[in-house]
Amino acid sequence: MAHLNNNSMAQVINVQMNEQNYNQLNSHTHSQASINWTLAFLAVMVGVNLRPIMASVSPIIPILHDMVGMDNQTAGLLTTLPVAMMGIFALFSPRLQAKVSEYQGVMLSLFAIAFACLLRFFIDSTLPILATAIIGGIGIALIQTLMPAYLKRMASDNTSVYMGLFTTGTMGGAMIASASSAPLAQTFGWQTDLAIMAIPAFIAMLFCFFSMHRLPSHGEGFLALPIQSKNAWLLLLFFGIGSGAYALVLAWLPLYYMQLGWSSSASGGLLSLFTIAQVVSGTLISIFIKRFPDRRRIILLALSLVLLGLAMLIMMPASVTGLVLLSVSILGLGVGGLFPLSLITSLDYANNGKQAVCLLAFVQGGGYFLASIFPLVAGALVDVFGSLTNAWIMMIVGVLFLLALSRKFHPTTFKVFG
Repeated sequence: MAHLNNNSMAQVINVQMNEQNYNQLNSHTHSQASINWTLAFLAVMVGVNLRPIMASVSPIIPILHDMVGMDNQTAGLLTTLPVAMMGIFALFSPRLQAKVSEYQGVMLSLFAIAFACLLRFFIDSTLPILATAIIGGIGIALIQTLMPAYLKRMASDNTSVYMGLFTTGTMGGAMIASASSAPLAQTFGWQTDLAIMAIPAFIAMLFCFFSMHRLPSHGEGFLALPIQSKNAWLLLLFFGIGSGAYALVLAWLPLYYMQLGWSSSASGGLLSLFTIAQVVSGTLISIFIKRFPDRRRIILLALSLVLLGLAMLIMMPASVTGLVLLSVSILGLGVGGLFPLSLITSLDYANNGKQAVCLLAFVQGGGYFLASIFPLVAGALVDVFGSLTNAWIMMIVGVLFLLALSRKFHPTTFKVFG
């Protein structure tokens, strides 16, 4: 009888222990799910702020022509300068991360973006507008290298997924800014239109304050930029030319169709359609990227769409609205896929957060500086020839080069760090 009682007690204890283990496992699962959702929202919220300071300008270029006497080449600088700052200051981000945490760097960068946007409410001439573009570009540069490193540290097994969300947020911010810029300028004035883009940055700062982990800086110094690695230079070229396509369209797509008889609001709407297609493409990549460990197949698809979209911009008549919408959508899908893929592919060849900061600083530093040339050259071509057709042809040549270059990105044999 005592033996039976002992067995019964043992069974009760086993049941209680199993229930306790189940509860602990269930609690851990819910906790991990909460962390995953928080990290996903954080990636999107921070990413949203990286393009409005540029995307809000192109739909109102005719207003800037009339109000401050800005010519096309100078208007191109409003995109060129932030992109150039992204490149120059990205090179310093490894040194910055060795001294401050990713949290501190991202918060400081968001403040710089918000401050640059707010300043635009008080200015009424060309030079100060260009100064705000520089300030905003510095903030964007630091976020674009520190945030991927943070995602690499927080979710090393799913970095590509969160990077897809981060770049989707980036393109979503461009979509919001381009769609709202012309209507806001017509309703409240161009200064208010440009200044209101500070609001998302302040919201992101609040979200970071309450949800971003205060991970310490690495403290052991920083890795030197991989200048000696030929493969790092190839990644730089790939990212730079691909980003040049994005900067070119962002800066000049509305004006291209204004010259072909579209209104400023309708042309700004095309830029919104372009960015909507980018968001769709970036979202699909964040969902399916883990199914493509060899990134070359999906890169080929993205580049083919960019090539087709650029060719259609040149060839399709602007009077056929449906064809224009199709051309811009295809281009947006291609560019929207190319941007996250170039970052994700670079991160594939970094083994830890420190290498990620080092490699992305080099790739984005030189890459964005290269990309900054494209809208400036396009502005000069517009002033000389009165048309953007030559700029689209220039970009087609660049995409053909990327098609050849991307074949080298083998998932195992292509290496940057020994």
